[in-house]
Amino acid sequence: MAGNVVATSQPLAAQAGLQMLLRGGNAVDAALAAAIVLTVVEPTGNGIGSDAFAMVWDGQRLHGINGSGCAPMDWSPVYFTDLDEMPMLGWDSVTVPGAVGLWAALSRKFGCLPFEELFEAAILYASDGFLVSPYTARQWGFAVDLYKEFPSFAQAFLPNGRAPQAGERFACPEQADSLEEIAVSWGKSFYQGHLAYSILDAAAQQGAALKEGDLASHEHEWVKPISVEYRGVELCELPPNGQGLAALIALGILRQFDMASLQPDSAESLHLQLEAMKIALAIAYRHIADANTMDVSVEDALNDNFLKSCACQIQRDKASPVGEFPPVDQGTVYLTTADESGMMVSFIQSNYCGFGSGIVVPGTGISLQNRGYGFSLEEGHPNRVGGGKRPFHTIIPGFVMKQGKPLMSFGVMGGPMQPQGHVQLMVRLFDYHQNPQAACDAPRWFIHKDGTVELESGFSQDTIDGLEERGHKVIAGATSKRFGGAQLICKLPHGYVAASDHRKDGQAVGF
Repeated sequence: MAGNVVATSQPLAAQAGLQMLLRGGNAVDAALAAAIVLTVVEPTGNGIGSDAFAMVWDGQRLHGINGSGCAPMDWSPVYFTDLDEMPMLGWDSVTVPGAVGLWAALSRKFGCLPFEELFEAAILYASDGFLVSPYTARQWGFAVDLYKEFPSFAQAFLPNGRAPQAGERFACPEQADSLEEIAVSWGKSFYQGHLAYSILDAAAQQGAALKEGDLASHEHEWVKPISVEYRGVELCELPPNGQGLAALIALGILRQFDMASLQPDSAESLHLQLEAMKIALAIAYRHIADANTMDVSVEDALNDNFLKSCACQIQRDKASPVGEFPPVDQGTVYLTTADESGMMVSFIQSNYCGFGSGIVVPGTGISLQNRGYGFSLEEGHPNRVGGGKRPFHTIIPGFVMKQGKPLMSFGVMGGPMQPQGHVQLMVRLFDYHQNPQAACDAPRWFIHKDGTVELESGFSQDTIDGLEERGHKVIAGATSKRFGGAQLICKLPHGYVAASDHRKDGQAVGF
């Protein structure tokens, strides 16, 4: 508990954010410094070539910013005509990275400290090195086989031909040079300057579709958060192209049931959560796309009569089939910050699959995300690939309001786990009134693409048996990375309480 706090998945990033607060910066300065450090010290989940989203409570109202990039203009269904699904790796999975633009936009609108100052810690860790933390080392090891066909990846991220182990020092001076350019130019170099030319030269050499106009025309988008009422509070999410709508639909269904009357972690409680989530995922993944091509409105999806009709589909004693899922995201970082003035930030940044596309721009240390993998090739689908479109996005920052005032900023990393994690935390906090760290530490469930329910270690045998009796196919006692990682900050009458997930290397810090 403290008056100024930072919570994120890597201690060095949390400390960098805290330093900005100690220097007189605000929560946005802290969030940006932490996010920039994360591109260096947790490259297994994000990088300089990531996308990002954020929500900011500025003391008066809640702002949303969509920092995802669009597909190259030359992309079309015809461009991918010989494929059954979008490529997961390589240049044909790379959309325009938006994180750098979002950093500059947030700093210009809300920041107190000089933009260049926010980069100091990240540049130091990139140039002089840092000790790799255990979770990051483990994820780094998994990446070796996936990216073995990409020489520029190996040159930048596999010193001596292997992934660094926990406790080993890793440095990438090329990253430091790139971050210095971004800092001095307020990100312009990345989209229209020297770094942009490096990206475009690499793309041209590989015959990629990404062109100068794609980078130069990139724009972030300020958006109005969407929300649903639940137990006297409002869960706020960003509108599509992100999947936050799925969490809102699920909670809108669950509010039709008296969840508090059911025992926490019981089969009865989990069954309702699972069934509501399956309906929400099926709706969201069929319709979520670039906001300009959605064929169902957010308002219709959150209409109370519609949500009540969805709740009526749930049978208390029988599991239903599961709907369509997007590709799984294994590479995301989340952080949240708050300061004594009342400003709060919910921030998420991601490559998508680990290090992303496997493309590392030579001489820069910039790993490029593979967000194009989130597009569909299905004819008639609103998320069908197209030039200038934003793809379906898994990463979602969360925010909770109560009576028009901020109550909590939070997020849960991990692809389809993200809306599932948002729902589980909301139920634990506002139906069962668990404290933030207890809700963060509690065992989680995860619905797989085929409808299988994976249960983390910690659920009772009675719960497992009760779910199986209702027809759920259960994998029990799992310790899979599917369960993501959460970070939370809750507002108190005076100051904040923060929580950090034990499933990651991170911490919550403050003063």
